[in-house]
Amino acid sequence: MNAKQNPDSNSASFSRREFLQRSAVLAGAALAAPQLLAAAPKRTAADQVFLGQTGVKISRLGLGTGSAGGKVQRDLGQEGFTRLIRYAYDRGLTYIDTAQNYRTHGMVGEAIKGLPREKLFIQTKIPCRAAATPEKVLQTIDQYRRELGVEYLDSLLLHCTQSATWPDDLKRMMDAIAEAQAKKIVRLKGVSCHGLPALQSATTTDWVNVHLVRINPQGCCVDGPTPDMKLPGDMPAAMKEIKAMHAKGRGIIGMKLVGNGTFQNPEDREQAIRYAMNCDCVDAVVIGFGSTAQIDEAIERINRALA
Repeated sequence: MNAKQNPDSNSASFSRREFLQRSAVLAGAALAAPQLLAAAPKRTAADQVFLGQTGVKISRLGLGTGSAGGKVQRDLGQEGFTRLIRYAYDRGLTYIDTAQNYRTHGMVGEAIKGLPREKLFIQTKIPCRAAATPEKVLQTIDQYRRELGVEYLDSLLLHCTQSATWPDDLKRMMDAIAEAQAKKIVRLKGVSCHGLPALQSATTTDWVNVHLVRINPQGCCVDGPTPDMKLPGDMPAAMKEIKAMHAKGRGIIGMKLVGNGTFQNPEDREQAIRYAMNCDCVDAVVIGFGSTAQIDEAIERINRALA
């Protein structure tokens, strides 16, 4: 019988061809899947990540120098502190967080001597004094640069704002920091807050490039109705603000992951780090370290949370 006599012969042949082609595509996809999975980049604590939409990169984990107001780091002495900074750097942690209040500027400056400046991200903070004149603020920034031994600050934050009116109260300080940013002696400007009223004002203040925010799921030392860290915090309310900040393209750095050092239970530290790594609105985190073992533990926990 010819094709004319059997009208189904062409459709039958087409069906067989289509079946073979589709089978080949599926087989190829199955073979390629493991390769695609293997090619997916592995995320780690040492990754250089973007701070929001600022265009600036930072190591995902940073070394804090303000434990117990900086006493933990100061008690190491310069030699021990330098060893800690160099160990962190060798493990890929290039973000160093300090502040005038911690009294660690000079120690940081000594510890980073000889390290490639362009690979470091140094963040410091200036106390909030509403009466400070712009000239005084610029002088203070110059003082910080001398103490740290650097030409520019990667990030300068207004430290510990506590009221809802801080954007108005500190306008002269903010203008001076913006001037320093225009002169390229400050790359990014931002704020750290204590209390929900200050945090809520920070969300609506477009001056801010970077937010240093207190975050852990236990709500320990996080923002609440008042600035008092001894009172229970309101993490859901704080996260509402942090997510809104992130949606605006601001850089978000999480702190107080280990409850200001109070999380002695390893399960609490694990829970807090997993929360920060998986909340989708935190770019990087900073933890105050007093030993290389603490650095190793934090890196291990972050890497595990990101796996």
